[in-house]
Amino acid sequence: MLMASLSDIGLAAAINILSAFAFLLAFAVLRIQPINDRVYFPKWYLKGLRSSPLQAGLFVSKFVNLDFKSYTRFLSWMPAALQMPEPELIDHAGLDSAVYLRIYLLGLKIFVPIAFLAFSVMVPVNWTNSTLERSNLTYSQIDKLSISNIPTGSNRFWTHLVMAYAFTFWTCYILKREYQIVATMRLHFLASERRRPDQFTVLVRNVPPDPDESVSELVEHFFLVNHPDHYLTHQVVHNAKKLSSLVSKKKKTQNWLDYYELKYSRNQSTRPFKKTGFLGLWGDRVDAIDFYTDEINRLSKEIELEKDKVMKNPKYIMPAAFVSFRTRWGAAVCAQTQQSRNPTVWLTEWAPEPRDVYWDNMAIPYVSLTIRRLIVAVAFFFLTFFFMIPIAFVQSLANIEGIEKAVPFLKPFIEIKVIKAFIQGFLPGIALKIFLIFLPSILMIMSKFEGFISTSSLERRAATRYYIFQFINVFLGSIITGTAFQQLDKFLHQSANEIPITIGVSIPMKATFFITYIMVDGWAGCAGEILRLKPLIFYHLKNFFLVKTEKDREEAMDPGTFGFNTGEPQIQLYFLLGLVYAVVTPFLLPYIIVFFGLAYVVYRHQIINVYNQEYESAAAFWPDIHGRIIFALVISQLLLMGLLSTKEAANSTPLLITLPVLTIAFHLYCKGRYEPAFIKHPLQEAMMKDTLERAREPNFNLKEFLQNAYIHPVFKGDDDSDSEVMSEKWEEQEPVVVQTKRQSRRNTPLPSKHSGSLSP
Repeated sequence: MLMASLSDIGLAAAINILSAFAFLLAFAVLRIQPINDRVYFPKWYLKGLRSSPLQAGLFVSKFVNLDFKSYTRFLSWMPAALQMPEPELIDHAGLDSAVYLRIYLLGLKIFVPIAFLAFSVMVPVNWTNSTLERSNLTYSQIDKLSISNIPTGSNRFWTHLVMAYAFTFWTCYILKREYQIVATMRLHFLASERRRPDQFTVLVRNVPPDPDESVSELVEHFFLVNHPDHYLTHQVVHNAKKLSSLVSKKKKTQNWLDYYELKYSRNQSTRPFKKTGFLGLWGDRVDAIDFYTDEINRLSKEIELEKDKVMKNPKYIMPAAFVSFRTRWGAAVCAQTQQSRNPTVWLTEWAPEPRDVYWDNMAIPYVSLTIRRLIVAVAFFFLTFFFMIPIAFVQSLANIEGIEKAVPFLKPFIEIKVIKAFIQGFLPGIALKIFLIFLPSILMIMSKFEGFISTSSLERRAATRYYIFQFINVFLGSIITGTAFQQLDKFLHQSANEIPITIGVSIPMKATFFITYIMVDGWAGCAGEILRLKPLIFYHLKNFFLVKTEKDREEAMDPGTFGFNTGEPQIQLYFLLGLVYAVVTPFLLPYIIVFFGLAYVVYRHQIINVYNQEYESAAAFWPDIHGRIIFALVISQLLLMGLLSTKEAANSTPLLITLPVLTIAFHLYCKGRYEPAFIKHPLQEAMMKDTLERAREPNFNLKEFLQNAYIHPVFKGDDDSDSEVMSEKWEEQEPVVVQTKRQSRRNTPLPSKHSGSLSP
């Protein structure tokens, strides 16, 4: 019988702890260097609240911190990250960021009491047996702390049953309390937040075609008739993909022109030259300023032609529009009701925040969305299950004994203490991490293909798929393939009725792999996140080779975001592992607690100083967080039920059936009680906000406030000339009767004001 000692796991843990500490120490030194200030504090630069230390002082002190006392305070960033109170954090970074941090606090609230109870009660119950010692199974010392060490049919399983109930009730209590807190925070945030365009705007899709009227005229007439007291204006959606590409190209060309003009202004004795070939490596040698000036003129003409085509050609106008109302109440009524007797047309939903709109997908026809989502669902199915092949190979590295059985001639080399610790404690986790490195990008491409029209919805859909993928491949794949690799020899030499018992015992024995995965992906991952090694290297490379203007320097900072589509599924995997192994192998819980504690401090620091969130959804993602933790809780109960059935715990196992039922009932209660706050807007709150604003600002010009909110970015030129022309169309005019081309109705029944739509 082969046995791995706790000292091997301890050495593996030491490797990961040292690597995490090395990252944190490197961060502590690099962050206080003046030359790296824009890398580690970009958020303050973007807010205009921090100036570059490179602009003053001695030449050496501009690049290297000469205050040696600051090096002794290398952990001062930790208490500094915890000092900002939550209300101030919401004002500074937004509700999305503040609630995202609460996910880590939720993990601590759930698992710290569970770990204390598990180590006080369950570990002694598991340890004081010798079942594994008398068996022929491959196991480690950690497995002796698990349920695998309880003999078949023992009355000690009642302890695990009682603990399963206790852990479930505690988790549900914390989830309900947190759901209530976040829902209250969201409603308070929406009520106290300053005026935003999306509070008054609804996105209307699938506008039915009309042979007599344009989309703009049809939208205006429809809402004047059906929302006469609240309709204010609208903005039709254009297909401006090609125009957007031209504008982006012009922007890059303008940066090159600015660079060469700046270079010439510093040395007017020589005109700058460039080669016209690929990357300036070959081709004709021309005057750089004249070349880029001509290029900008050419692009400007193309842009004007394309813009005129987009504005006037009906083929470029999509059957969709952003419709704005005079009050939040009017927008809430429109967004949450059916507009037509035909439920497939005039579909309304809340408009995303202007920063949140993903304009490329606005040009996708609504009727094609169902087909697109079906294609993506099939593609995701094959991606998920074909990925099991490399996962199976990775899991074969998770067990030293398994490798020695497969390749016995490598046993002397593998048994070297350092090599053994590296393979067991670092290699499996990092290999799995490498396999998963491109997955988030693939899933985001899938979400974009599906046609979601906001960045937040793209990220939430990608996060859902990432979680499903991790559950099937990382969790189930690790258990199933790992069990098969470890126990294949046993399966071939035992009767069929003993196989379920072997599988049941082997499931908790995969805790060793998940411990190493948590240390690599969780501990070292958090430390690597705060070090920002990739942004650090890229910033200095861009600053040295590519930065030509201050605007380029701002773009080179690359503050990034907390990455909901990648970070949240990883957190949910740890919730799943903690809930599944809390009863089965409690020894895993301290590793998860360390992750949640470290991640909370790290990401709080990053949100305060680094990340610049691209949008604000007012914590609309929380129902997904709650639902996935409930899913993990049910999975843990079902797996425990299956495990106890292999242990012949006939008396205790039936009592577990009620746990999933109670958990699902609890979820349905929370869904009905709290989820409406995240998908609907109460009319009472909308009316209250409207009444207060009318009393405070009775003469506020809402139309002027909304006039450019939902104009495609390509129409907002750098010189704002396009915006000025468009603004003229939004100016208030006297009510007039709007003529209609529709044969069935010559005039609208009510007077209307010009909508200011960009459509001709």
